[in-house]
Amino acid sequence: MKIFKSILVSALLLFLLSACSNDSAKESNETEDKSTPGNEQTVKKERKEKAVNGNIKVEPLPTTYQELAELPIGKYYNMDTSGENSKEEILKVFSDLPDISGNPSEKELDYFYSELLKRMQQDYEGPENLINRLKFEALGSPENTDSRYQFKDNLNVVFIIDASGSMAQKINGKEKMASAKDSILNFVNKLPKDAKVGIRVYGHKGTGSDADKALSCSSSELVYPISNYNEGEFQAALNKFSPSGWTPIGLAMREAKNDLSSFDGANNTNIVYLVSDGIDTCDDQPIEAAKELYSSNISPIINVIGFDVDSKGQNQLREIASATEGIYDTVTNEGELQEELEKLSNMTEQWKEWLEQGKQKIESNKIANSLEIFSYITDEGSKGTKEKIKIGTILFELHKDGRMNDKSYKYLMTKNTEYHKWIQEQIDQFEKELKALNETSYSQAIKALEDKYITNTQ
Repeated sequence: MKIFKSILVSALLLFLLSACSNDSAKESNETEDKSTPGNEQTVKKERKEKAVNGNIKVEPLPTTYQELAELPIGKYYNMDTSGENSKEEILKVFSDLPDISGNPSEKELDYFYSELLKRMQQDYEGPENLINRLKFEALGSPENTDSRYQFKDNLNVVFIIDASGSMAQKINGKEKMASAKDSILNFVNKLPKDAKVGIRVYGHKGTGSDADKALSCSSSELVYPISNYNEGEFQAALNKFSPSGWTPIGLAMREAKNDLSSFDGANNTNIVYLVSDGIDTCDDQPIEAAKELYSSNISPIINVIGFDVDSKGQNQLREIASATEGIYDTVTNEGELQEELEKLSNMTEQWKEWLEQGKQKIESNKIANSLEIFSYITDEGSKGTKEKIKIGTILFELHKDGRMNDKSYKYLMTKNTEYHKWIQEQIDQFEKELKALNETSYSQAIKALEDKYITNTQ
């Protein structure tokens, strides 16, 4: 009955509004709408329809940092709002937001802010990723009770490389695939002689056309079987593939499980690095495949690197890392990719030292942990500040363009300030807790972090 009344009232309002317009103006508008469906009149109409919808549901803002970090990254999170043509871009990109040019209610303003925030949501990282990073960088410590993170007699590193067509795109004049190959080559040249390495590629057959999708989505190959590094053979393996087709991440993860089947976790420290510049395009359940690999007796550590990846790709790759308790990092150029792999090089050196010292205790490095904590806190604070400024700029331009009155603008700006003040308070609290925990032993620190954050999100 309530729904029927709502429909009746809405229909009556629309009728009265229509009656207020003269026939010639209505005819002109209808002609304009039909000839140019994307024009300003149509856009305003769509915004108005959103605004008058009495059934809008305002999604609450996050109340914990874990909830904040789980939100999908916004489509325009990296948008430049301060460039030369930013005003025109802002008015164009956000033209379809709900119309609040009249006298909207607080609920309508909250909905408007929620919709704007979705598009600008930054890639916040919860403490769980930091915990996994600290675990990884303390790999080999006898204090670590997780056998996955304890050094074994054998160390195996497997790279799963995206060879889809998008890897042909260039960054600073160099193909992404060439950057990935050079970075990996630089890494393997530093491997201890007893360590083993393998490379599996995917999406390297066919093209990105629909006609080639089946071929490309079934293409994954172990181009360098897991073995000690041989410079000539390794270089030949890298020359076997080039950017080509679709992105079957799930297939590659399942095949990697077969690659490592003879390297059980009881006697091997197995590390898998997935490098991709985009989302899985083959619908082959990459997250489930990663979970299967992670939970097998191979017991691998699975880390994920997003190479110049968009927000949609980041969301999926982060989910893969989260499902396997691994690290996710985004890199935007060859230098950053090299820097990320340098951490892996340092870890292999620690394994070599562990072997040479007769597996003696390796002390946790508080200085290294302090740097990780500092980097995490700085990055998160930067994301919050950037998001606040970008949203503030967008609100300013929309207000100046007449899309909201002074009262609405003040309300939304206050909401934006208070929300990001809360985010900064959360980050400040993390900094205090993490610094305090770093003064305790490694095992105590990890346990305290897991008890406080990970168990609370189950």
